[in-house]
Amino acid sequence: SCSSESLLPDLLQQLGFNPRLVAVEYNGEILHRQFWPETKVQSGDRLEVVTIVGGG
Repeated sequence: SCSSESLLPDLLQQLGFNPRLVAVEYNGEILHRQFWPETKVQSGDRLEVVTIVGGG
């Protein structure tokens, strides 16, 4: 659960994600990392968080 309006980086950390290792789709659009600090997540918004995993 998050407050009525949370900034995206704060929400990612609350959910246990390392912001350096994820990509975010916000309401159906890939959200470039440069916009994360100003993006407010509100009730009804849709997020898809994809974790980047290295391997070989």
